[in-house]
Amino acid sequence: MARAAYKAIADKIIWVCREMNRLGINQGTSGNVSARVPDGFLITPSGLGYDNMAAEQIVEMDLDGGYRGDLLPSSEWRMHQAIYAGRPEAQAVLHAHPTHATALSSLRESIPAFHYMVGVAGGIDIRCADYATFGTQALSDHMLAALRDRSACLLANHGMICFAKTLEKVLGLAVEVESLSRQYLEARHVGEPVVLSAAQMDEVLQRFQTYGKQPGDLPPGHAAAADALHRIDRA
Repeated sequence: MARAAYKAIADKIIWVCREMNRLGINQGTSGNVSARVPDGFLITPSGLGYDNMAAEQIVEMDLDGGYRGDLLPSSEWRMHQAIYAGRPEAQAVLHAHPTHATALSSLRESIPAFHYMVGVAGGIDIRCADYATFGTQALSDHMLAALRDRSACLLANHGMICFAKTLEKVLGLAVEVESLSRQYLEARHVGEPVVLSAAQMDEVLQRFQTYGKQPGDLPPGHAAAADALHRIDRA
């Protein structure tokens, strides 16, 4: 179980779990959420409902597969462990089975650049990882390959997974991936979507370096997100 020092983080994990079910990007107990802590990560336990989950039931794990307490971690803990071990920028991970992302994953297709917002995951598409049985090392390996230079991917015949710098941001990214999946499938109902070119997506990805960021979040020397934007200071 999570130590008392991590209660605030555990509470936020439970909030994200309840929100992802409320928003319809997950059903029942099938998803899982985690957050990095100094000596490993905290993750939801296996098979417990989110509505009655308490902070002390969130499982604390290290990066070697060890866990504290009497409750087992989510059966998908290997995917979370792999992301934290291989992607130092990851501070929160969310795995879920959203309806449209899961439907698209059953076709084993990536989400192409039919909309510029695919760039929110870091590249010109959102890949679909190869299939492997849930909870296995093979699934984690396939996931890491699909996440190369990306922060989200689909999991074949399974669902989706993503990571971000905060629990709030990882929830927002998961919502965006599901929205893109729905839009892409809807567009395909009436025709073949026009995919943006590599040059167009290169421009998008450049602009995504400052997209959604306030001045304090920008790297030193970075210009404001809007080209013609300038601040007016009033007395």
